[in-house]
Amino acid sequence: MHRRLLAPSALASCLLLAIPASAATAAPEPARPGAPGIGDRYYPDYGNGGYDVSHYDLRLKYRPSNDRLDGTATLVATTKQALSRFNLDFALDVSEVRVNGKKASFARSGKHELQITPAKALEKGQRISVVVRYSGTPSKVKVDGYTAWHRTPDGAVAANEPEAAWWWFPSNDHPLDKATFDVSVTVPKGTQAVSNGVRTSENTRSGWTRSTWRSDKPQATYLTTLGVGKFDITTDKTADGLPVLNAYSKDLGENAGAARASVERSAEVVEWASTVFGPYPFNALGGYVPNTKTGYALETQTRPFYSPRQFSRGANPSLIVHELAHQWWGDHVSVRGWQDIWLNEGFASYAEWLWSEKEGEGTAQEVADYIYAQHPADDPFWTVAPGDPGPDKQFDDAVYDRGALALQALRTEVGDKTFFKILKGWQKDRAYGNAKVGDFVRYAEKVSRKPLADLFQTWLYDESRPAAPAAARAGLTTKRHPAEPKSWKQISATHSVHDHARPGGRH
Repeated sequence: MHRRLLAPSALASCLLLAIPASAATAAPEPARPGAPGIGDRYYPDYGNGGYDVSHYDLRLKYRPSNDRLDGTATLVATTKQALSRFNLDFALDVSEVRVNGKKASFARSGKHELQITPAKALEKGQRISVVVRYSGTPSKVKVDGYTAWHRTPDGAVAANEPEAAWWWFPSNDHPLDKATFDVSVTVPKGTQAVSNGVRTSENTRSGWTRSTWRSDKPQATYLTTLGVGKFDITTDKTADGLPVLNAYSKDLGENAGAARASVERSAEVVEWASTVFGPYPFNALGGYVPNTKTGYALETQTRPFYSPRQFSRGANPSLIVHELAHQWWGDHVSVRGWQDIWLNEGFASYAEWLWSEKEGEGTAQEVADYIYAQHPADDPFWTVAPGDPGPDKQFDDAVYDRGALALQALRTEVGDKTFFKILKGWQKDRAYGNAKVGDFVRYAEKVSRKPLADLFQTWLYDESRPAAPAAARAGLTTKRHPAEPKSWKQISATHSVHDHARPGGRH
């Protein structure tokens, strides 16, 4: 074998050619603005692009007498691209913004966008802190003629879907960007503040009371809540040691007894739901009932919000079941886009049917038969597709009831053992994440080893009345309707007051 020696210059050239392109120093990614929306098909300007928030620290002071809110929000985030500027969703007045400790310029953009330009462009993958100082009168701030902030006789409430944060803290306001939260609130002495998670401290000084709340698991911004008022607060622990905190406005009047008789069953409901859906995923539980005139409930994480009106006909355990089922369906596993709302509401509604079955007040099949029979073929109810209802029908009755019918059809198709295996396995498979309807369909097929696309197409997407499930056909071939389950008058009453804060919706 002959070996030829190369001149030094030729050798250097060969070595350069031998270096893989990937090993060469890459040019930095050019900084560009983050998108003013996260990409939701229903709400294109909700959320923002270019970064991911991991933690919010909110330090607030609120005066109920004039609805004045002052706050400092600190966001810990990581950039997903090189950023020349980025947006937050927010509607109150901003006095100062700092990014990584340095003052940043800011301006309003669109109806609820705060556009921030840092002093220096941010690199991709950079850990950043964003501090926003702000103030305002939330009830007077309207976006499209609407505010999600509700004043009460002794305080206020922030609880709404799909948007609520804009009126009390700046955020990346979309379920795709979940984060942990610390919320510290100062209110006048004699008034309390209620928020999500564990109350880690409370002290009174110089006529003001400050309480601090911690949510240590990922939480969507719309699921973060604040209630201020004069509350009676009850505390306890579950058998597993989880802290339970419930709060009731002191002026609920004739609804006070029914509210307590319902919300105080929260620990019992969670204990039962854990046997159906898997371990409870958060660090605390409870609920709160402020004296608000709204007529809906919301599954605010760990501590659902309930309006007094929902207890005007007596105790309402089905409502408690619905909102606590959301702790798994919507909070633990959240929608990827708002078109996937069935993954929240269909399952929470079906939980009510399972509770009815457990209490001996009508099986889920009996409830399904009854609901099906209430809607003849020409009922517009069947023209709404729960799997993609559209933003105007996102909280339509069909998303809840036809959505639950789809689950009863699935249960009938795959059998109880596989059905409940799917429910528990899904929670474990998607823990603290997000999902689309199609993801659930594929998971159900994987677990059941059955093709289920046609079943879900029929019940979630076809704009016509499906044939009755096989198990129900015998009862539906007669001229009379199936017998109404014993509990269903109460459950129907529950549904009638799940009104969304915007007209036409329901939680």
